[in-house]
Amino acid sequence: MFQYACGRALALRNETELVLDSRDFVAGPGQKPGLHHLNIVSDTGTARGWPPKKKQRIAYLIWRTLKLPPRIVRQKGDGFVPSIVRETGSLWLQGYWQSERFFEDFADQIRIELSVKTEPDDTNRAILAQLENTPAVSLHIRRGDYVSNPKANAVHGTCSLEYYKKAAMLVAEKMPVEPVFYVFSDEPEWAKSNLALPFEVKIMDHNDGAHNYEDLRLMSACQHHIIANSSFSWWGAWLNASREKVVVAPAVWFADKSVSNPDIIPESWVRLEG
Repeated sequence: MFQYACGRALALRNETELVLDSRDFVAGPGQKPGLHHLNIVSDTGTARGWPPKKKQRIAYLIWRTLKLPPRIVRQKGDGFVPSIVRETGSLWLQGYWQSERFFEDFADQIRIELSVKTEPDDTNRAILAQLENTPAVSLHIRRGDYVSNPKANAVHGTCSLEYYKKAAMLVAEKMPVEPVFYVFSDEPEWAKSNLALPFEVKIMDHNDGAHNYEDLRLMSACQHHIIANSSFSWWGAWLNASREKVVVAPAVWFADKSVSNPDIIPESWVRLEG
């Protein structure tokens, strides 16, 4: 979603089209491509304009040597790169682009395009109706490979239960009525057993991995948000267009201190240690 947002904003600035190169897309464990559930605007059906892949050795060598279009633009570091927003011409972007600064000038349009277009099922429709009249706070707990995969755990780590407790109290203090926490997680049973808050808590355990877009829509429909160090809950919070929302994010995004993205958390969000 970050890659789409950055590329789409760049295309809009240059009054041209965005083409998504999904030839080498590899999803994480239990994940499948899901952009087709969103209102994206792009050409994904042909290889027109795509650069040759490295295994096409001769074609790739010719492309790089002669500097043929599209021109490759790689992200340097993990944070915001100001020069990117001024790029023009036929480009092939390579990077994560995890900062709203890459697309904040088209934020309203990006929110529309990354909203879910697939109709909700009856269960999710009922919860969406409930959220309209509830002082709802989304709370996302990311575990999965962040726990089970040693490499992922070393890079990302997980947010502590103390972080969630402090974040819940902080958000509650800013609300005029007692909040209801809607908890989203890739391990809902763990959340049921371990998350204890002095507020009403509703564990959202009805959507499986194939329906994670439903969770994204539900999170964005909440009034306020407590996110994990996860791009999934980042987007659940960011897609909420309310100027009154409170978003609490972990101050430390990566467990690995050699990795840093100082621009991933928007300035209006609250960074919390823990």
